[in-house]
Amino acid sequence: MTPDLWMLVTFLAFLLVGVPVAFSLGLSGAVGIIAGLPPAMLSTLGTNTYNSIAKYPLIAIPLFILTGLIFERSGVAARLVRFAQALIGPRHGGLAVVAVLVCMIMGGMSGSGPADAAAVAMVMLPSMTRAGYPKPFSATLIAASASTAILIPPSVALILYSIVVPGVDLRALFAAGLFPGILAGLSLLIPALWLSRRHGWEKPDGVERPPLGESFRQAIPALFAPVLILGGLRSGLFTPTEAAVVAVAYGVVIGLWWTRELSLKDLWALFGEAAVISGIVMLIIALAGIFAWAGTMLGTFRHLAEWVIGLTDNGALLLVLVMLAVLAAGMLLDAISIYLIMMPILIPVMQHFDWNPVWFGILLAMNIAIGQFTPPVAVNLMVTAEVARIRLEQTVGWALLFVVAMGSALAVVALFPEIALWLPRVLGYNV
Repeated sequence: MTPDLWMLVTFLAFLLVGVPVAFSLGLSGAVGIIAGLPPAMLSTLGTNTYNSIAKYPLIAIPLFILTGLIFERSGVAARLVRFAQALIGPRHGGLAVVAVLVCMIMGGMSGSGPADAAAVAMVMLPSMTRAGYPKPFSATLIAASASTAILIPPSVALILYSIVVPGVDLRALFAAGLFPGILAGLSLLIPALWLSRRHGWEKPDGVERPPLGESFRQAIPALFAPVLILGGLRSGLFTPTEAAVVAVAYGVVIGLWWTRELSLKDLWALFGEAAVISGIVMLIIALAGIFAWAGTMLGTFRHLAEWVIGLTDNGALLLVLVMLAVLAAGMLLDAISIYLIMMPILIPVMQHFDWNPVWFGILLAMNIAIGQFTPPVAVNLMVTAEVARIRLEQTVGWALLFVVAMGSALAVVALFPEIALWLPRVLGYNV
């Protein structure tokens, strides 16, 4: 076999036997170096791992992870749920609408789907179950809604995309993700409302409506968080990385002095939890550097890109094939791994067909969002299923329904790129 094949086959073999993605990337990259480059090149392993994470924008990732944890523990989700219930009122499907809206707002604070899924599921699942919603449906709806966090700014996945793809403005990506994220959330409401009315879930006279004024007052800090982050970015008051620092500071103030559900002891524990999660993310990025360097030196990514381009001259058809491949990858891998593995191959394809990199990045993010609630891996769905105390297999039918719904939103954004590109253009960002 050629060194290219040795590296790729080794990577797939490691994944199949259950080796973590980070170590699969690093070890297969080392195998590629041994198979196709002088042995002395193994001395670059340390340099490549360091260079992969020695990038200033990456500082935002652990900080936004910490932001999500702080807001999750500060009682913000419960206050948002109460406010949304006051707005929507008792009706068939009312709690389903509340779940989707709260997940979307929480996504504008943390950028992490699993964190949002956990926070909203803890608050919403008991009330949805009492209202007659089946637990598998509720868990799947919350998992699918939480996946919009990968689109609605700030998004950890879009931060990484801006680093992997040269010349892409992160502010433009954040702005471009807003309307597709909202569209993705709204697409979930259509089947949720239809099913609620068809099966008579949540009788309008069985739910008490919270007072609107009081619930709005309690939700103001949570509603202001996305405004603070996006407003600061738009005004130039701070960079995306500095926005992450501001978000953490704001969350601490809210948790300690507004909701008072967060103590200094809790905060110390959250620092440790965020460090562990961030360490896992950074380990994947660091060891992926070995894989990326070996693939570049061996020409692996160039060969794969040429093969993909050679499949068809029809850009639209190839885009569909790429989206299907990313969807399949999203069912097995996390967003960070997908970007690190696939982007070296997809960048030449994107350039060959002159696809707008901001629009293409949003399409990838929407596709990966679908993967977050599509079994067998479905990280968001694993979280909500655990909270609901149900088996993952019970959610498969509902998951497929919501995959079709969000897939329709993806198709609309693919057909009409201005849905993603209009806002960053209006704001004056480089697209």
